Amino acid sequence: MNRRSTGALVTAAALTGLLTLSACSDSGGKKAEEKATEGGGPRLKIAMVTHSGPGDTFWDIVQKGAKAAAAKDNVEFQYAADPDGGKQAQLVQSFVDKKVDGIIVTLAKPDALKDVVSKATAAKIPVVSINSGADVSAKLGAIAHFGQDEKIAGEAAGKQLASSGAKNAICVIHEQGNVGLEDRCAGAKATFGGKLENLFVQGTNMPQVKSSVAAKLQADKGIDGILTLGAPFAATSVDVVKEANSKAKIATFDMNKDLVAQLKSGAIEFAVDQQPYLQGYGAVDELWLLKHNGNVLGGGRPVLTGPAIVTKDTAAAIEPFANKGTR
Repeated sequence: MNRRSTGALVTAAALTGLLTLSACSDSGGKKAEEKATEGGGPRLKIAMVTHSGPGDTFWDIVQKGAKAAAAKDNVEFQYAADPDGGKQAQLVQSFVDKKVDGIIVTLAKPDALKDVVSKATAAKIPVVSINSGADVSAKLGAIAHFGQDEKIAGEAAGKQLASSGAKNAICVIHEQGNVGLEDRCAGAKATFGGKLENLFVQGTNMPQVKSSVAAKLQADKGIDGILTLGAPFAATSVDVVKEANSKAKIATFDMNKDLVAQLKSGAIEFAVDQQPYLQGYGAVDELWLLKHNGNVLGGGRPVLTGPAIVTKDTAAAIEPFANKGTR
């Protein structure tokens, strides 16, 4: 792993310590929820709007982290998602209209979100971005960003895939127009050394994903590497490789508990983990800290939560946390 990737892990560890020290919630059920939080003032309402498609387990982990922080901070947490950039912007607008106390948003399609983020900040609603859009987050008015640098993560993945012996690979992009996913593949291509071709699939339609990957393997028998950008697509690729009697090695971004088992068995070479639980947790905590203490984690610069490379050798250490839904 390169030095900047190692720095990301150190930053994430430091952030974990900061979050642990942040304010505790009141106790006592509904009565406690009606009280002012420890920092003073009314209970905050914080909304998160992502570009998640149906069935993507990654976002379950993000939400779990956000809900844990919300419970600790006595925050009312609301969530909405749509993979279509325009519809995602409409969801953000609905929370602006409701005058929530803070908005957490993904910027996978920044051009579609820039106007509504501007409206939120104009309405004095602080915005935190997560997961995607680190390079445009501050420009659009977000006070902080939690996630990984996707180009650096892609570079780490490209090197790791090359070290597995692959020379002719595909990078499976499951959401066309998502700048973060495109950056991952671009970073991987820059360091892979061999041939790496992008394959666009419709991520919300897993049968279509399977047929597209299968067709690509059928058309090019020399493909010996598959890099997917989400855990569910890696699992599908494992099935495709078996059915096609291919020897292509599979690697992926992101994790879930099922993926850990596949890492341990060797069905998947490695996973690039950006710690989605930490992204959700950190974003909620940041908005609480800003409201009650005026603090900004990262000083306005992106707070890196990854990348970390998880392999067969290190998967066992991650497994207990993956089973809990926190890695």
